[in-house]
Amino acid sequence: MSTDLYNIDTSTKRVFENLAQQIRTAKQSVFEFANRTLVDLYWQIGKEISRKVNEAEWGKGVVSQLAEFIAREIPDAKGFSDKNLWRMKQFYELYSSDEKLSPLVRELSWTQNITIMSRCKTSAERLYYIEMCKSNRLTKRDLERQIDAAQYERSLTAAKISPAVRDFALPDIKDTYVLEFLGLPESHSEPELQKALVANMKHFILELGNDFIFMAEEFRLQVGCQDFYVDLLFFHRGIGAMVAFELKVGKFKPEYLGQLDFYLEALDRDVKKPHENPSIGILLCHDKDDEVVEYALSRSLSPTMVAQYQLQLPDKKIFAKKLQEL
Repeated sequence: MSTDLYNIDTSTKRVFENLAQQIRTAKQSVFEFANRTLVDLYWQIGKEISRKVNEAEWGKGVVSQLAEFIAREIPDAKGFSDKNLWRMKQFYELYSSDEKLSPLVRELSWTQNITIMSRCKTSAERLYYIEMCKSNRLTKRDLERQIDAAQYERSLTAAKISPAVRDFALPDIKDTYVLEFLGLPESHSEPELQKALVANMKHFILELGNDFIFMAEEFRLQVGCQDFYVDLLFFHRGIGAMVAFELKVGKFKPEYLGQLDFYLEALDRDVKKPHENPSIGILLCHDKDDEVVEYALSRSLSPTMVAQYQLQLPDKKIFAKKLQEL
Protein backbone atom coordinates (compact mmCIF):
# COMPACT_ATOMS: atom_id res chain seq x y z
CA MET A 1 0.00 0.00 0.00
CA SER A 2 1.50 3.32 -1.06
CA THR A 3 0.70 6.71 0.42
CA ASP A 4 1.11 10.21 -0.92
CA LEU A 5 3.51 11.97 1.47
CA TYR A 6 3.03 15.25 -0.38
CA ASN A 7 -0.63 15.50 0.69
CA ILE A 8 -0.16 15.37 4.47
CA ASP A 9 -1.01 18.53 6.38
CA THR A 10 1.68 20.77 7.91
CA SER A 11 0.94 19.78 11.52
CA THR A 12 1.21 16.05 10.76
CA LYS A 13 4.38 16.62 8.77
CA ARG A 14 5.98 18.36 11.78
CA VAL A 15 5.13 15.34 13.95
CA PHE A 16 6.65 13.02 11.32
CA GLU A 17 9.82 15.11 11.15
CA ASN A 18 10.11 15.20 14.94
CA LEU A 19 9.80 11.41 15.18
CA ALA A 20 12.33 10.95 12.37
CA GLN A 21 14.77 13.19 14.23
CA GLN A 22 14.24 11.16 17.41
CA ILE A 23 15.10 8.00 15.46
CA ARG A 24 18.28 9.59 14.08
CA THR A 25 19.32 10.79 17.56
CA ALA A 26 18.65 7.37 19.09
CA LYS A 27 20.64 5.60 16.37
CA GLN A 28 23.57 7.97 16.90
CA SER A 29 23.41 7.43 20.67
CA VAL A 30 23.42 3.65 20.21
CA PHE A 31 26.40 3.89 17.86
CA GLU A 32 28.34 6.16 20.25
CA PHE A 33 27.60 3.87 23.22
CA ALA A 34 28.65 0.77 21.31
CA ASN A 35 31.84 2.46 20.10
CA ARG A 36 32.78 3.67 23.59
CA THR A 37 32.11 0.20 25.02
CA LEU A 38 34.34 -1.39 22.39
CA VAL A 39 37.19 1.10 22.91
CA ASP A 40 36.89 0.62 26.70
CA LEU A 41 37.19 -3.13 26.15
CA TYR A 42 40.33 -2.68 24.04
CA TRP A 43 41.72 -0.42 26.76
CA GLN A 44 41.20 -3.08 29.46
CA ILE A 45 42.68 -5.83 27.28
CA GLY A 46 45.67 -3.62 26.49
CA LYS A 47 46.10 -2.86 30.19
CA GLU A 48 46.16 -6.56 31.12
CA ILE A 49 48.58 -7.49 28.34
CA SER A 50 50.84 -4.56 29.29
CA ARG A 51 50.90 -5.67 32.92
CA LYS A 52 51.69 -9.28 32.04
CA VAL A 53 54.42 -8.36 29.55
CA ASN A 54 56.03 -5.82 31.88
CA GLU A 55 56.11 -8.39 34.67
CA ALA A 56 57.85 -10.77 32.25
CA GLU A 57 55.03 -13.29 32.54
CA TRP A 58 53.96 -13.04 28.91
CA GLY A 59 55.82 -12.86 25.63
CA LYS A 60 54.86 -12.96 21.95
CA GLY A 61 53.98 -16.62 22.15
CA VAL A 62 51.44 -16.14 24.94
CA VAL A 63 49.77 -13.22 23.16
CA SER A 64 49.46 -15.37 20.03
CA GLN A 65 47.91 -18.11 22.16
CA LEU A 66 45.42 -15.56 23.53
CA ALA A 67 44.41 -14.60 19.99
CA GLU A 68 43.89 -18.29 19.10
CA PHE A 69 41.92 -18.88 22.31
CA ILE A 70 39.56 -15.98 21.61
CA ALA A 71 39.06 -17.13 18.01
CA ARG A 72 38.16 -20.64 19.21
CA GLU A 73 35.97 -19.65 22.16
CA ILE A 74 34.20 -16.72 20.46
CA PRO A 75 34.19 -17.50 16.70
CA ASP A 76 32.14 -14.43 15.78
CA ALA A 77 34.46 -12.02 17.63
CA LYS A 78 36.42 -9.93 15.12
CA GLY A 79 39.47 -7.74 15.66
CA PHE A 80 41.34 -9.88 18.18
CA SER A 81 44.29 -11.05 16.09
CA ASP A 82 47.68 -11.08 17.81
CA LYS A 83 48.60 -7.97 15.79
CA ASN A 84 45.54 -6.12 17.08
CA LEU A 85 46.17 -7.31 20.65
CA TRP A 86 49.62 -5.71 20.52
CA ARG A 87 47.96 -2.51 19.25
CA MET A 88 45.68 -2.58 22.30
CA LYS A 89 48.75 -2.79 24.51
CA GLN A 90 50.30 0.16 22.67
CA PHE A 91 47.02 2.07 22.92
CA TYR A 92 46.87 1.66 26.69
CA GLU A 93 50.54 2.47 27.25
CA LEU A 94 50.42 5.55 25.02
CA TYR A 95 47.45 7.20 26.73
CA SER A 96 47.23 5.75 30.25
CA SER A 97 49.49 8.41 31.75
CA ASP A 98 47.98 11.27 29.72
CA GLU A 99 45.10 12.66 31.78
CA LYS A 100 44.05 15.00 28.98
CA LEU A 101 43.94 12.53 26.11
CA SER A 102 42.87 9.29 27.83
CA PRO A 103 39.17 10.31 28.13
CA LEU A 104 39.10 11.82 24.63
CA VAL A 105 40.28 8.71 22.76
CA ARG A 106 37.18 6.85 23.93
CA GLU A 107 35.08 9.17 21.79
CA LEU A 108 36.86 8.10 18.59
CA SER A 109 36.46 4.91 16.63
CA TRP A 110 39.14 2.25 16.89
CA THR A 111 40.26 2.82 13.29
CA GLN A 112 40.66 6.55 13.98
CA ASN A 113 42.69 5.78 17.10
CA ILE A 114 44.95 3.39 15.22
CA THR A 115 45.53 5.97 12.48
CA ILE A 116 46.44 8.70 14.98
CA MET A 117 48.62 6.34 17.05
CA SER A 118 50.58 5.15 14.06
CA ARG A 119 51.06 8.48 12.31
CA CYS A 120 51.33 11.19 14.98
CA LYS A 121 54.61 11.66 16.82
CA THR A 122 53.76 14.04 19.67
CA SER A 123 51.00 14.46 22.23
CA ALA A 124 50.15 17.90 20.80
CA GLU A 125 49.74 16.48 17.29
CA ARG A 126 47.59 13.61 18.58
CA LEU A 127 45.38 16.06 20.50
CA TYR A 128 44.98 18.21 17.37
CA TYR A 129 43.67 15.33 15.25
CA ILE A 130 41.55 13.86 18.06
CA GLU A 131 39.74 17.18 18.44
CA MET A 132 39.44 17.51 14.65
CA CYS A 133 37.82 14.06 14.47
CA LYS A 134 35.36 15.01 17.19
CA SER A 135 34.36 18.42 15.85
CA ASN A 136 34.22 17.46 12.15
CA ARG A 137 33.10 13.81 12.46
CA LEU A 138 35.87 12.75 10.13
CA THR A 139 35.82 9.41 8.39
CA LYS A 140 39.00 7.35 8.42
CA ARG A 141 39.68 8.45 4.85
CA ASP A 142 39.17 12.14 5.72
CA LEU A 143 41.46 11.80 8.74
CA GLU A 144 44.22 10.22 6.67
CA ARG A 145 43.87 13.00 4.11
CA GLN A 146 44.24 15.68 6.80
CA ILE A 147 47.41 14.02 8.10
CA ASP A 148 48.79 13.59 4.57
CA ALA A 149 48.10 17.29 3.97
CA ALA A 150 50.13 18.24 7.10
CA GLN A 151 47.09 19.95 8.59
CA TYR A 152 48.67 20.11 12.05
CA GLU A 153 51.96 21.55 10.83
CA ARG A 154 50.16 24.12 8.69
CA SER A 155 48.00 25.20 11.63
CA LEU A 156 51.19 26.29 13.39
CA THR A 157 52.24 28.62 10.59
CA ALA A 158 49.85 31.56 10.57
CA ALA A 159 48.90 33.39 7.42
CA LYS A 160 50.13 36.95 6.89
CA ILE A 161 47.47 39.24 8.35
CA SER A 162 46.92 42.96 8.59
CA PRO A 163 47.13 44.69 12.01
CA ALA A 164 43.37 45.31 11.87
CA VAL A 165 42.56 41.59 12.00
CA ARG A 166 44.96 40.45 14.73
CA ASP A 167 42.49 40.90 17.57
CA PHE A 168 39.89 38.56 16.07
CA ALA A 169 41.75 36.43 13.55
CA LEU A 170 40.05 33.29 12.33
CA PRO A 171 40.94 30.19 14.36
CA ASP A 172 43.56 27.96 12.74
CA ILE A 173 44.03 30.32 9.80
CA LYS A 174 46.83 28.81 7.76
CA ASP A 175 49.66 30.12 5.65
CA THR A 176 49.05 27.47 2.97
CA TYR A 177 45.93 25.64 1.83
CA VAL A 178 46.28 22.25 0.17
CA LEU A 179 43.76 21.77 -2.64
CA GLU A 180 44.94 18.54 -4.23
CA PHE A 181 41.34 17.26 -4.23
CA LEU A 182 40.48 19.74 -7.02
CA GLY A 183 42.40 17.73 -9.60
CA LEU A 184 43.47 20.90 -11.42
CA PRO A 185 46.57 21.05 -13.63
CA GLU A 186 49.36 23.38 -12.50
CA SER A 187 48.38 25.80 -15.27
CA HIS A 188 44.77 26.92 -14.70
CA SER A 189 42.63 30.05 -14.78
CA GLU A 190 40.82 31.83 -11.95
CA PRO A 191 37.37 30.77 -13.26
CA GLU A 192 38.59 27.15 -13.36
CA LEU A 193 39.86 27.43 -9.80
CA GLN A 194 36.60 28.97 -8.60
CA LYS A 195 34.45 26.39 -10.38
CA ALA A 196 36.51 23.52 -8.95
CA LEU A 197 36.26 24.92 -5.40
CA VAL A 198 32.48 25.21 -5.63
CA ALA A 199 32.21 21.69 -7.05
CA ASN A 200 34.30 20.38 -4.16
CA MET A 201 32.86 22.61 -1.43
CA LYS A 202 32.61 19.85 1.19
CA HIS A 203 36.34 19.17 0.94
CA PHE A 204 37.17 22.88 0.78
CA ILE A 205 35.24 23.62 4.00
CA LEU A 206 37.00 20.72 5.70
CA GLU A 207 40.27 22.34 4.66
CA LEU A 208 39.13 25.78 5.88
CA GLY A 209 37.52 24.75 9.16
CA ASN A 210 34.15 23.50 10.33
CA ASP A 211 32.74 26.92 11.28
CA PHE A 212 32.68 28.17 7.69
CA ILE A 213 29.27 28.31 5.98
CA PHE A 214 29.25 28.83 2.22
CA MET A 215 26.99 31.70 1.15
CA ALA A 216 27.58 32.30 -2.56
CA GLU A 217 29.94 32.42 -5.49
CA GLU A 218 30.22 35.58 -7.57
CA PHE A 219 28.33 37.46 -4.84
CA ARG A 220 27.06 40.69 -6.43
CA LEU A 221 27.81 44.05 -4.85
CA GLN A 222 26.17 47.11 -6.37
CA VAL A 223 28.03 50.37 -5.72
CA GLY A 224 26.80 53.44 -7.54
CA CYS A 225 25.83 52.33 -11.02
CA GLN A 226 28.35 49.51 -11.19
CA ASP A 227 28.27 45.82 -10.23
CA PHE A 228 31.19 44.05 -8.54
CA TYR A 229 31.52 40.36 -7.67
CA VAL A 230 33.15 38.63 -4.71
CA ASP A 231 34.64 35.33 -5.88
CA LEU A 232 33.48 33.29 -2.87
CA LEU A 233 31.56 34.50 0.18
CA PHE A 234 31.35 32.59 3.46
CA PHE A 235 30.02 33.24 6.95
CA HIS A 236 32.10 32.18 9.95
CA ARG A 237 29.95 31.14 12.91
CA GLY A 238 32.75 31.38 15.46
CA ILE A 239 33.39 35.09 14.99
CA GLY A 240 30.03 36.06 13.51
CA ALA A 241 31.37 37.68 10.36
CA MET A 242 31.32 37.31 6.60
CA VAL A 243 34.54 36.12 4.99
CA ALA A 244 35.24 37.15 1.40
CA PHE A 245 37.69 35.10 -0.67
CA GLU A 246 39.45 36.67 -3.61
CA LEU A 247 41.21 34.10 -5.82
CA LYS A 248 44.44 34.76 -7.72
CA VAL A 249 46.19 32.08 -9.75
CA GLY A 250 49.45 34.03 -9.98
CA LYS A 251 51.85 35.58 -7.49
CA PHE A 252 50.66 38.08 -4.90
CA LYS A 253 50.69 41.73 -5.96
CA PRO A 254 50.13 44.63 -3.52
CA GLU A 255 47.41 46.12 -5.72
CA TYR A 256 45.23 43.05 -5.10
CA LEU A 257 44.58 44.32 -1.56
CA GLY A 258 42.90 47.49 -2.82
CA GLN A 259 40.26 45.46 -4.64
CA LEU A 260 39.64 43.28 -1.58
CA ASP A 261 39.43 46.32 0.72
CA PHE A 262 36.77 47.77 -1.58
CA TYR A 263 34.72 44.56 -1.38
CA LEU A 264 34.91 44.54 2.43
CA GLU A 265 33.75 48.14 2.64
CA ALA A 266 30.78 47.38 0.39
CA LEU A 267 29.89 44.26 2.39
CA ASP A 268 29.99 46.14 5.68
CA ARG A 269 27.94 49.08 4.40
CA ASP A 270 25.31 47.23 2.40
CA VAL A 271 25.17 43.56 3.45
CA LYS A 272 26.39 43.16 7.05
CA LYS A 273 23.71 42.91 9.74
CA PRO A 274 23.96 45.17 12.83
CA HIS A 275 24.86 42.32 15.22
CA GLU A 276 27.64 40.93 12.98
CA ASN A 277 31.33 41.73 13.20
CA PRO A 278 33.20 43.53 10.38
CA SER A 279 33.79 41.40 7.30
CA ILE A 280 37.14 39.70 6.78
CA GLY A 281 38.98 39.26 3.49
CA ILE A 282 41.25 36.39 2.51
CA LEU A 283 43.39 36.77 -0.59
CA LEU A 284 44.24 33.28 -1.78
CA CYS A 285 47.18 33.29 -4.21
CA HIS A 286 49.05 30.51 -5.92
CA ASP A 287 52.35 32.03 -4.78
CA LYS A 288 53.60 34.91 -2.64
CA ASP A 289 56.73 36.63 -1.44
CA ASP A 290 56.42 36.92 2.35
CA GLU A 291 58.39 40.15 2.53
CA VAL A 292 56.23 41.83 -0.12
CA VAL A 293 53.11 40.65 1.73
CA GLU A 294 54.39 42.03 5.03
CA TYR A 295 55.09 45.44 3.50
CA ALA A 296 51.70 45.52 1.80
CA LEU A 297 49.80 44.65 4.97
CA SER A 298 51.77 46.76 7.44
CA ARG A 299 49.57 49.87 7.05
CA SER A 300 46.36 48.21 5.97
CA LEU A 301 43.36 49.25 8.09
CA SER A 302 41.10 46.51 6.69
CA PRO A 303 40.84 43.05 8.27
CA THR A 304 42.59 41.16 5.49
CA MET A 305 44.97 38.23 5.28
CA VAL A 306 47.04 36.65 2.56
CA ALA A 307 47.56 32.91 2.13
CA GLN A 308 48.63 30.70 -0.73
CA TYR A 309 47.33 27.43 -2.11
CA GLN A 310 49.03 24.41 -3.62
CA LEU A 311 47.61 21.62 -5.75
CA GLN A 312 49.70 18.74 -4.42
CA LEU A 313 50.02 17.14 -1.01
CA PRO A 314 52.95 18.76 0.81
CA ASP A 315 56.23 17.24 1.88
CA LYS A 316 55.88 17.19 5.67
CA LYS A 317 59.67 17.50 6.01
CA ILE A 318 59.47 20.98 4.47
CA PHE A 319 56.90 22.08 7.05
CA ALA A 320 58.96 20.56 9.85
CA LYS A 321 61.99 22.56 8.69
CA LYS A 322 59.89 25.75 8.43
CA LEU A 323 58.60 25.26 11.99
CA GLN A 324 62.15 24.82 13.27
CA GLU A 325 63.13 28.09 11.59
CA LEU A 326 60.16 29.86 13.21
